[in-house]
Amino acid sequence: MAAYTYDPTKIRDEGKDQMRFELGDTMVEGGVATCALCDEEYTALIPDRILSKRHWKKIKLSCLESIMRRFAYESDHKVGPAEFKLHDRAVLWKNMYDELAAELSKTAVSSDALLSMAFNPQTGSITPPYFYNGMMSHEEAEGKDI
Repeated sequence: MAAYTYDPTKIRDEGKDQMRFELGDTMVEGGVATCALCDEEYTALIPDRILSKRHWKKIKLSCLESIMRRFAYESDHKVGPAEFKLHDRAVLWKNMYDELAAELSKTAVSSDALLSMAFNPQTGSITPPYFYNGMMSHEEAEGKDI
C-alpha cells in the first residue's frame, strides 16, 4: 500500500519532503485523494545524491511531468449544488512545469549569450570576449591550434 507522509522539519534535506513542499503537495491526510504522488514515487524520482541546484530542478521537472500527466485527464463536473473544478489543478501543475522548463532552458549558454555579454551598457564599450579563436596557438606552432 502506498504511503503519504510529509514532515515539514525536513524541507531542506533535498528529499521527498522538500519536493512535496516546493510543489505544494503537502495535504497528505487525504492520501490518494489529496496527494499528487505517493512517497514511493517521490523516492523513485529523487536520487540519493543531488549533484547541484540545476540537478534538483531537473528532478523537480520530472516530478511535475509525472503529476501533469496524471492529472491531465481530469475534468470539471457538477453534481447538484456541488461543483468540482478538477481541471484547475491540472492547469496549475502545467503552469509550474512550463515555468520550470523555460527557466532550465534559459540557463544554457549560447554563442549569442556570450557575444551579448561583451557589450557593457553602462560604459557603452565593447569588451572582447575572454575566449577567442586561436587562443591556444603558440609562436612555435606558427598559428596552428594545439
